[in-house]
Amino acid sequence: MSSDDRTLPGLIEAAWADAALAGSSASRAAVERAVALLDAGEARVAEKVSGAWVVHGWLQMAILLYFRQREATPEAAGPLRFRDKIPVKGDLAERGVRVVPPGTARYGSFLEPGVVLMPGYVNIGARVGAGTMVDTWATVGSGAQIGRGCHLSGGVGIGGVLEPPQSRPVIVEDGAFIGSRSILVEGVIVGERAALGAGCVLTAATPIVDVRGPAPRIGRGAIPPGVVAIPGTWPRRFPAGEFQLPCVLIVGERRASTDEKTRINEHLREFPWHEGEL
Repeated sequence: MSSDDRTLPGLIEAAWADAALAGSSASRAAVERAVALLDAGEARVAEKVSGAWVVHGWLQMAILLYFRQREATPEAAGPLRFRDKIPVKGDLAERGVRVVPPGTARYGSFLEPGVVLMPGYVNIGARVGAGTMVDTWATVGSGAQIGRGCHLSGGVGIGGVLEPPQSRPVIVEDGAFIGSRSILVEGVIVGERAALGAGCVLTAATPIVDVRGPAPRIGRGAIPPGVVAIPGTWPRRFPAGEFQLPCVLIVGERRASTDEKTRINEHLREFPWHEGEL
Protein backbone atom coordinates (compact mmCIF):
# COMPACT_ATOMS: atom_id res chain seq x y z
CA MET A 1 0.00 0.00 0.00
CA SER A 2 1.08 3.58 -0.60
CA SER A 3 1.63 6.10 2.17
CA ASP A 4 -1.76 7.62 1.30
CA ASP A 5 -3.41 4.30 2.20
CA ARG A 6 -2.05 4.09 5.73
CA THR A 7 -5.15 5.81 7.12
CA LEU A 8 -7.48 3.19 5.65
CA PRO A 9 -7.47 0.75 8.60
CA GLY A 10 -8.47 3.48 11.05
CA LEU A 11 -11.18 4.88 8.79
CA ILE A 12 -12.70 1.48 8.13
CA GLU A 13 -12.55 0.34 11.76
CA ALA A 14 -14.31 3.57 12.78
CA ALA A 15 -17.00 3.05 10.12
CA TRP A 16 -17.49 -0.53 11.29
CA ALA A 17 -18.00 0.62 14.88
CA ASP A 18 -20.40 3.47 14.02
CA ALA A 19 -23.22 2.83 11.54
CA ALA A 20 -23.86 6.56 11.16
CA LEU A 21 -20.25 7.17 10.23
CA ALA A 22 -20.29 4.31 7.72
CA GLY A 23 -22.48 6.35 5.39
CA SER A 24 -20.10 9.30 5.14
CA SER A 25 -18.33 10.01 1.87
CA ALA A 26 -14.92 9.51 3.50
CA SER A 27 -15.89 6.09 4.85
CA ARG A 28 -17.41 4.98 1.57
CA ALA A 29 -14.30 6.09 -0.33
CA ALA A 30 -12.08 4.21 2.14
CA VAL A 31 -14.09 1.03 1.63
CA GLU A 32 -13.93 1.36 -2.17
CA ARG A 33 -10.16 1.90 -1.97
CA ALA A 34 -9.64 -1.11 0.31
CA VAL A 35 -11.53 -3.43 -2.05
CA ALA A 36 -9.59 -2.00 -5.01
CA LEU A 37 -6.34 -2.89 -3.19
CA LEU A 38 -7.60 -6.44 -2.70
CA ASP A 39 -8.56 -6.67 -6.37
CA ALA A 40 -5.11 -5.49 -7.45
CA GLY A 41 -3.29 -7.83 -5.06
CA GLU A 42 -1.77 -4.91 -3.14
CA ALA A 43 -3.50 -5.98 0.07
CA ARG A 44 -4.64 -9.36 1.33
CA VAL A 45 -6.95 -10.58 4.06
CA ALA A 46 -4.24 -12.80 5.57
CA GLU A 47 -0.51 -13.15 5.01
CA LYS A 48 2.36 -15.16 6.46
CA VAL A 49 4.68 -13.06 8.61
CA SER A 50 7.75 -14.65 10.23
CA GLY A 51 6.28 -18.10 9.74
CA ALA A 52 2.83 -17.33 11.20
CA TRP A 53 -0.41 -16.34 9.51
CA VAL A 54 -1.65 -12.85 10.35
CA VAL A 55 -5.24 -11.78 9.63
CA HIS A 56 -6.05 -8.19 8.67
CA GLY A 57 -9.49 -7.78 10.18
CA TRP A 58 -9.96 -4.28 8.79
CA LEU A 59 -10.04 -5.74 5.28
CA GLN A 60 -12.73 -8.20 6.31
CA MET A 61 -14.66 -5.22 7.68
CA ALA A 62 -14.14 -3.39 4.39
CA ILE A 63 -15.62 -6.31 2.40
CA LEU A 64 -18.69 -6.48 4.64
CA LEU A 65 -19.16 -2.70 4.46
CA TYR A 66 -18.74 -2.89 0.69
CA PHE A 67 -21.73 -5.24 0.49
CA ARG A 68 -23.79 -2.79 2.54
CA GLN A 69 -23.01 0.26 0.45
CA ARG A 70 -23.42 -1.33 -2.96
CA GLU A 71 -26.73 -1.69 -4.81
CA ALA A 72 -27.64 -4.64 -6.98
CA THR A 73 -27.42 -3.89 -10.70
CA PRO A 74 -28.29 -6.00 -13.75
CA GLU A 75 -25.51 -7.69 -15.73
CA ALA A 76 -25.42 -9.86 -18.83
CA ALA A 77 -23.09 -12.50 -20.25
CA GLY A 78 -24.38 -13.42 -23.69
CA PRO A 79 -27.93 -14.72 -23.18
CA LEU A 80 -27.44 -15.09 -19.41
CA ARG A 81 -28.80 -12.43 -17.08
CA PHE A 82 -27.70 -11.61 -13.53
CA ARG A 83 -28.39 -9.09 -10.80
CA ASP A 84 -25.65 -8.59 -8.25
CA LYS A 85 -23.88 -6.03 -6.08
CA ILE A 86 -20.37 -6.92 -7.19
CA PRO A 87 -19.08 -7.17 -10.78
CA VAL A 88 -16.76 -9.87 -12.07
CA LYS A 89 -13.06 -9.24 -12.62
CA GLY A 90 -12.23 -7.67 -15.94
CA ASP A 91 -8.42 -7.67 -16.16
CA LEU A 92 -7.81 -11.36 -16.83
CA ALA A 93 -5.64 -10.95 -19.91
CA GLU A 94 -3.46 -8.34 -18.23
CA ARG A 95 -3.04 -10.66 -15.23
CA GLY A 96 -2.11 -13.67 -17.38
CA VAL A 97 -5.06 -15.65 -16.02
CA ARG A 98 -7.15 -18.22 -17.88
CA VAL A 99 -10.86 -18.52 -17.06
CA VAL A 100 -12.95 -21.21 -18.76
CA PRO A 101 -16.67 -20.41 -19.21
CA PRO A 102 -18.65 -20.19 -16.99
CA GLY A 103 -15.88 -19.78 -14.41
CA THR A 104 -16.25 -16.62 -12.34
CA ALA A 105 -13.86 -14.50 -10.30
CA ARG A 106 -15.55 -11.66 -8.47
CA TYR A 107 -14.14 -8.15 -8.25
CA GLY A 108 -12.09 -7.83 -5.08
CA SER A 109 -10.49 -11.25 -5.49
CA PHE A 110 -6.94 -11.58 -6.78
CA LEU A 111 -5.53 -14.19 -9.15
CA GLU A 112 -1.80 -14.30 -9.80
CA PRO A 113 -0.32 -15.05 -13.24
CA GLY A 114 -0.76 -18.59 -14.50
CA VAL A 115 -3.93 -19.34 -12.54
CA VAL A 116 -6.36 -21.58 -14.41
CA LEU A 117 -9.97 -21.19 -13.32
CA MET A 118 -12.15 -23.90 -14.83
CA PRO A 119 -15.95 -23.53 -14.45
CA GLY A 120 -15.50 -22.73 -10.76
CA TYR A 121 -15.90 -19.68 -8.56
CA VAL A 122 -13.60 -17.30 -6.66
CA ASN A 123 -15.30 -14.89 -4.27
CA ILE A 124 -14.39 -11.38 -3.13
CA GLY A 125 -11.36 -11.12 -0.85
CA ALA A 126 -9.96 -14.49 -1.89
CA ARG A 127 -6.43 -14.79 -3.24
CA VAL A 128 -5.20 -17.55 -5.57
CA GLY A 129 -1.48 -17.98 -6.12
CA ALA A 130 0.46 -18.31 -9.37
CA GLY A 131 0.16 -21.57 -11.23
CA THR A 132 -2.79 -22.87 -9.24
CA MET A 133 -5.68 -24.66 -10.89
CA VAL A 134 -9.22 -24.21 -9.58
CA ASP A 135 -10.90 -27.17 -11.22
CA THR A 136 -14.48 -27.64 -12.39
CA TRP A 137 -17.15 -26.67 -9.84
CA ALA A 138 -14.55 -25.91 -7.19
CA THR A 139 -15.36 -22.83 -5.12
CA VAL A 140 -13.02 -20.49 -3.25
CA GLY A 141 -14.91 -18.58 -0.57
CA SER A 142 -14.54 -14.99 0.61
CA GLY A 143 -11.13 -14.23 2.05
CA ALA A 144 -9.67 -17.70 1.45
CA GLN A 145 -5.94 -17.78 0.73
CA ILE A 146 -4.80 -20.35 -1.84
CA GLY A 147 -1.05 -20.65 -2.41
CA ARG A 148 1.05 -21.08 -5.52
CA GLY A 149 1.18 -24.26 -7.55
CA CYS A 150 -1.88 -25.79 -5.86
CA HIS A 151 -4.62 -27.94 -7.37
CA LEU A 152 -8.20 -27.68 -6.14
CA SER A 153 -9.80 -30.70 -7.77
CA GLY A 154 -13.33 -30.92 -9.13
CA GLY A 155 -16.06 -29.96 -6.70
CA VAL A 156 -13.76 -28.84 -3.88
CA GLY A 157 -15.47 -26.44 -1.48
CA ILE A 158 -13.28 -23.83 0.19
CA GLY A 159 -15.45 -21.99 2.71
CA GLY A 160 -15.48 -18.23 3.12
CA VAL A 161 -14.71 -16.58 6.46
CA LEU A 162 -15.36 -12.86 7.04
CA GLU A 163 -17.20 -12.65 10.35
CA PRO A 164 -16.40 -11.91 13.03
CA PRO A 165 -13.58 -9.74 11.67
CA GLN A 166 -10.14 -11.06 12.60
CA SER A 167 -11.33 -14.65 12.10
CA ARG A 168 -8.76 -16.67 10.19
CA PRO A 169 -9.86 -17.63 6.67
CA VAL A 170 -9.25 -21.03 5.13
CA ILE A 171 -5.61 -21.26 4.03
CA VAL A 172 -4.13 -23.70 1.51
CA GLU A 173 -0.37 -23.24 1.35
CA ASP A 174 1.93 -23.54 -1.68
CA GLY A 175 1.98 -26.79 -3.63
CA ALA A 176 -0.93 -28.45 -1.83
CA PHE A 177 -3.31 -30.84 -3.58
CA ILE A 178 -6.96 -31.00 -2.53
CA GLY A 179 -8.83 -34.06 -3.78
CA SER A 180 -12.23 -34.03 -5.45
CA ARG A 181 -15.29 -33.12 -3.36
CA SER A 182 -13.22 -32.25 -0.30
CA ILE A 183 -14.59 -29.52 1.97
CA LEU A 184 -12.45 -27.06 3.95
CA VAL A 185 -14.16 -24.57 6.28
CA GLU A 186 -13.81 -22.62 9.54
CA GLY A 187 -10.31 -21.28 9.01
CA VAL A 188 -8.45 -24.58 8.66
CA ILE A 189 -4.92 -24.65 7.25
CA VAL A 190 -3.49 -27.15 4.78
CA GLY A 191 0.31 -27.01 4.92
CA GLU A 192 2.73 -26.75 2.01
CA ARG A 193 2.71 -29.69 -0.40
CA ALA A 194 0.19 -31.64 1.65
CA ALA A 195 -2.12 -33.89 -0.36
CA LEU A 196 -5.71 -34.53 0.70
CA GLY A 197 -7.51 -37.50 -0.82
CA ALA A 198 -10.95 -37.20 -2.35
CA GLY A 199 -13.82 -36.56 0.00
CA CYS A 200 -12.01 -35.14 3.03
CA VAL A 201 -14.16 -32.96 5.29
CA LEU A 202 -12.08 -30.60 7.39
CA THR A 203 -13.57 -28.23 9.96
CA ALA A 204 -12.00 -26.58 12.99
CA ALA A 205 -13.29 -29.48 15.13
CA THR A 206 -12.54 -32.39 12.79
CA PRO A 207 -10.05 -34.83 14.36
CA ILE A 208 -6.86 -35.04 12.29
CA VAL A 209 -5.42 -38.41 13.26
CA ASP A 210 -1.80 -39.24 12.49
CA VAL A 211 -1.68 -43.03 12.17
CA ARG A 212 1.91 -43.35 10.99
CA GLY A 213 3.24 -44.37 14.40
CA PRO A 214 2.41 -47.11 16.91
CA ALA A 215 -0.33 -44.98 18.50
CA PRO A 216 -2.67 -42.38 16.96
CA ARG A 217 -1.85 -38.71 17.49
CA ILE A 218 -4.79 -36.33 17.30
CA GLY A 219 -4.74 -32.72 16.16
CA ARG A 220 -7.28 -30.23 14.86
CA GLY A 221 -7.41 -27.27 12.53
CA ALA A 222 -4.26 -27.82 10.48
CA ILE A 223 -2.84 -30.44 8.13
CA PRO A 224 0.97 -30.53 8.49
CA PRO A 225 3.17 -29.77 5.47
CA GLY A 226 4.13 -32.56 3.10
CA VAL A 227 1.78 -35.27 4.36
CA VAL A 228 -0.78 -37.45 2.60
CA ALA A 229 -4.21 -37.54 4.25
CA ILE A 230 -7.40 -39.43 3.47
CA PRO A 231 -10.96 -39.43 4.86
CA GLY A 232 -11.73 -41.75 7.74
CA THR A 233 -13.96 -42.15 10.78
CA TRP A 234 -13.32 -41.72 14.50
CA PRO A 235 -15.51 -43.14 17.30
CA ARG A 236 -17.36 -40.84 19.66
CA ARG A 237 -19.66 -41.84 22.49
CA PHE A 238 -23.06 -40.20 22.97
CA PRO A 239 -25.85 -40.96 25.46
CA ALA A 240 -27.49 -43.06 22.75
CA GLY A 241 -24.34 -45.06 22.08
CA GLU A 242 -21.06 -44.94 20.17
CA PHE A 243 -21.04 -43.58 16.63
CA GLN A 244 -18.43 -43.04 13.92
CA LEU A 245 -17.84 -39.41 13.00
CA PRO A 246 -15.79 -38.09 10.05
CA CYS A 247 -12.09 -37.52 10.58
CA VAL A 248 -9.00 -37.11 8.42
CA LEU A 249 -6.23 -39.71 8.64
CA ILE A 250 -2.60 -38.80 8.01
CA VAL A 251 -1.28 -41.96 6.40
CA GLY A 252 2.08 -41.02 4.89
CA GLU A 253 4.39 -38.43 3.38
CA ARG A 254 4.18 -36.96 -0.06
CA ARG A 255 6.67 -38.59 -2.43
CA ALA A 256 7.56 -38.39 -6.11
CA SER A 257 4.89 -40.99 -6.91
CA THR A 258 2.27 -38.79 -5.25
CA ASP A 259 3.51 -35.76 -7.18
CA GLU A 260 3.09 -37.64 -10.44
CA LYS A 261 -0.51 -38.54 -9.61
CA THR A 262 -1.41 -35.02 -8.52
CA ARG A 263 0.54 -33.08 -11.16
CA ILE A 264 -1.50 -30.51 -13.06
CA ASN A 265 -1.47 -31.22 -16.80
CA GLU A 266 0.83 -28.65 -18.41
CA HIS A 267 -1.09 -28.73 -21.68
CA LEU A 268 -4.06 -27.16 -19.90
CA ARG A 269 -2.05 -24.01 -19.22
CA GLU A 270 -1.82 -20.97 -21.42
CA PHE A 271 1.03 -19.63 -19.27
CA PRO A 272 3.23 -22.47 -17.89
CA TRP A 273 4.39 -21.62 -14.39
CA HIS A 274 7.16 -23.05 -12.24
CA GLU A 275 8.47 -22.18 -8.80
CA GLY A 276 10.88 -19.24 -8.90
CA GLU A 277 9.45 -17.57 -11.99
CA LEU A 278 7.80 -14.78 -10.03
